[in-house]
Amino acid sequence: MELKTWLVFLAVSILPVISPGPAILLAVSNALRFGPRATMYSATGNMLGLIGVGFAVAFGLAAIMAASAAAFAVVKFVGAIYLIYLGVKLWRDKKAFVPQAGPAPLAKTPLKLFAEAFFVSVTNPKAIIILAALIPPFVDADKAAFPQVAIMSATYAGMCFLNHLALAFAGGWMRRMFASERRMRNLRRTLGGMFIGFGAALATASR
Repeated sequence: MELKTWLVFLAVSILPVISPGPAILLAVSNALRFGPRATMYSATGNMLGLIGVGFAVAFGLAAIMAASAAAFAVVKFVGAIYLIYLGVKLWRDKKAFVPQAGPAPLAKTPLKLFAEAFFVSVTNPKAIIILAALIPPFVDADKAAFPQVAIMSATYAGMCFLNHLALAFAGGWMRRMFASERRMRNLRRTLGGMFIGFGAALATASR
């Protein structure tokens, strides 16, 4: 893959990477609840999930979903149900966002944090659509597709990882802003409601 092609891909990927979505919401939630270390685990899960989605898209998943309403519906509803589950769980969890001097002890194992983010990334049809729009136009048909897809998938996923790390460190500042029980409760319910909203929007999305 030529450097100038990669740089153009890098530039056009910036807006999708920083656009709010379920993965960013999950990163913010983990940063506020558990601190930057927890967000490292979820950011890694999201990154590896996106790399997998990038390869799947490049080698036919997007075409299958475009041609099959059933395949699109399965991915869409699985992702929607999971996002709504996360939202309801966060809304009802009175132990989440309890005001204290530092981040709460990890109530989830690193593997669970990783798995949550991985699952959110691979069941998000919007991520599939975005990568389907980004990757194929930059693949040079005269060269081997695999290394080109690998570079672009890793680039996009790495940009998302760095974005999530930035959110992780911003979470510490936000935690100090909401350092009262009432504010933390409202924040918890707001984030929970946003998860539910993303899930509902995903459930009603069309191809």
